[in-house]
Amino acid sequence: MELENHLYDALSGAHPLDSAHPFAIADDGCETTYAQLFSGAAQISDALRGLGVQPGQRIAVLVPKSVASLQVYLGAIRAGGVLVPLNPGYTSDEVKYFLEDASPELLVCDPERLDELESVAHSAGVRSVATLERDGSGTLFGEAVAASPIARPVSRLPGDLAAILYTSGTTGRPKGAMLPHSALATNAAALKRMWRFRESDILIHALPTHHTHGLFVATNVALMAGCTLRFFDRFDAEAVLGAFSNATAMMGVPTFYSRLMQLPELNAEAAARMRLFVSGSAPLLEETHREWKRRTGHEILERYGMTETNMITSNPYDGPRKPGTVGIPLPETKVRIRASESGAEPAAGSIGMLEMKGPGLFSGYWRMPDKTQAEFTPDGYFITGDFARRDRDGFIAIAGRAKDLVISGGLNIYPKEVEEVIDQVPGVSESALFGVPHADFGEGLVAAVIGDGPEADEQAIKAFLGDKLARYKHPKAYVFLKELPRNALGKVQKHVLREEYRSLLMRG
Repeated sequence: MELENHLYDALSGAHPLDSAHPFAIADDGCETTYAQLFSGAAQISDALRGLGVQPGQRIAVLVPKSVASLQVYLGAIRAGGVLVPLNPGYTSDEVKYFLEDASPELLVCDPERLDELESVAHSAGVRSVATLERDGSGTLFGEAVAASPIARPVSRLPGDLAAILYTSGTTGRPKGAMLPHSALATNAAALKRMWRFRESDILIHALPTHHTHGLFVATNVALMAGCTLRFFDRFDAEAVLGAFSNATAMMGVPTFYSRLMQLPELNAEAAARMRLFVSGSAPLLEETHREWKRRTGHEILERYGMTETNMITSNPYDGPRKPGTVGIPLPETKVRIRASESGAEPAAGSIGMLEMKGPGLFSGYWRMPDKTQAEFTPDGYFITGDFARRDRDGFIAIAGRAKDLVISGGLNIYPKEVEEVIDQVPGVSESALFGVPHADFGEGLVAAVIGDGPEADEQAIKAFLGDKLARYKHPKAYVFLKELPRNALGKVQKHVLREEYRSLLMRG
């Protein structure tokens, strides 16, 4: 029998709609039950219909993280709408692009930005603007009180769109990845099974909810399992560590783990109640993996995915979790690595382009049919743009983005390979390698280095590289920084480094 509303029914089926089981416990101890969560979501769906939103129309949401913002997500799905979550840090000029591209029927924004964004929205053709506070107040819930109730969720099939999530746009303008109900539902269900989530779990949620990790991984998995979120507005290392004593799992980015390890209180006793630590959205340093295990007794479970694909691979819950790898493909997900020259699968350990096919795959880029076609192979595999290698056990390691590949003097250099060596230098905490124009070689490799001590200088790094890497892979210049530029999820923004230092090797 077909589900009435494919994704909404999958996310709301763990508990009766009048359940008193806690869904979220906020920083201040305020508790939201599953009954309150879905009652609010139903009110939101009523308000959306009252505002004229029809099934298939887009709802842009630009609000700070809160339980109320999750009710908007669920309410949009219940009403048959298509959620367009936007980073609340975007400027009005950035918002204008997304509104013009997505053509939403409604924009939901923070009341503090109403005056700024209302004119932007109307100039972009958005018919209505509503506000939402963190506590759930605002004109959107005002509309909900006045709206006629919708007795049941609007019927939506597995292939219908649930959300449009924009990619980061580091090369060209951001693209809207169209995510159908089935992709989000099947991926969350697979992760719930693989990571053993159940009703008794308490998941630390300190991720932003305008991104796939916080919204479509952490939140969806929790809803499907019917468990409880320890819900933080933002990541605070001391507060999160304090929550370990009354939680069972955490999903985070590498920055979460590196900052937690700066706290002397982090030890096996502090993490004794926890059963699972998951990391994603950016590469986890092998040293971080090893040090976390030494300090806490737990192995971080690293996984890999993209906006367009949801999660593709995961290290196993049971069995070895290999540092430096992102594990093996999820069930029903096919992954292949193809050498650029021949198109064949390279030998184990060799680098090629990672391509995938599976139920979590998006249905294309919004209003970009040519771009969509260009990103798929003739036999239906999505070209991820990530270089990877597969070891003899089938575990996959990501070698870097194709756009980060440096071609110097006609030779390919994979920055991740060089970073892994430089990060072993005593006193180096992290590095980021990138290419900039070079008059002789076309491109030259530059190393941005974060050092913890005086021993981590240019000469020490050069001496350490020695014969570990071929000479053409050695950086032609070094810059020493206090921190690397990162996005909201801790991913290093190499395009920022490339732009800032683009003239470095052309001087003199």
